[in-house]
Amino acid sequence: MGKHCKEGGHPPKAALPVRNKVVATVVAGGAFAAVGQPLAAVADPELPVHPLASSKNLSLAVTGTDTSPATVRLLGSEAATDSYAEAQKVQKSEAIEQSREADRAEAERAEAARVEAARVEAERAAAEAKRAAEERERKARGFVKPAEGTFTSGFGSRWGTSHRGIDIANKIGTTIRSVAAGKVIDAGPASGFGLWIRVQHNDGTITVYGHINTIEVSVGQQVGAGDKIATMGNRGQSTGPHLHFEVIENGIKINPLPWLNERGIEV
Repeated sequence: MGKHCKEGGHPPKAALPVRNKVVATVVAGGAFAAVGQPLAAVADPELPVHPLASSKNLSLAVTGTDTSPATVRLLGSEAATDSYAEAQKVQKSEAIEQSREADRAEAERAEAARVEAARVEAERAAAEAKRAAEERERKARGFVKPAEGTFTSGFGSRWGTSHRGIDIANKIGTTIRSVAAGKVIDAGPASGFGLWIRVQHNDGTITVYGHINTIEVSVGQQVGAGDKIATMGNRGQSTGPHLHFEVIENGIKINPLPWLNERGIEV
């Protein structure tokens, strides 16, 4: 029988040295490590153990070096995260490109509209300038066209009666001008015409403007070639808005077309 301890307990345990080994024990309350100590120091609670400081790198206890602890990479999670991030980048890039395309398309439409509006305005301005130049030329000659519009009826027999003038149709309110300088001798109601104006010119010729809507001059007023004297209407015995224009020479109503043509005016 071997010797027993004084207390009469179990025989003493043999201490088996462990050299150049590291034993790490991780418990719920903390982490402890016994480095270069007998294995019994871990198994026997009476033997001293040295806790690893909280600031000590646990990898030192495991590897015996001061390197950083191994990083556990969740490859599956990182791959999913990277894939989602890349998809988000692609979607954002596509959205930006679509927005840019929409902006470019809108800019192109706006530019096309601007160019078209400029073209229309240029054509309108050119036509207006041409009319103004022609009117100035006619005024210089002393005669102008009585109104702009469509020639709808000539001088002579019409519907079983005698039509002693010409008709120029246009919308109500179209400007009517004196064909030449002269003096207003009538301006007001007239049978068949509703309202009329008569202007006597310097050579004694009288021009008549019938079916007018508004009168812009008064009896006795002097007017120049091209001056606005009335607006086109549909008063009296009329089938639509138009100007009935007559020329009276030496007391006789003559065909206005040749008279106007001789003075450089075409209707």
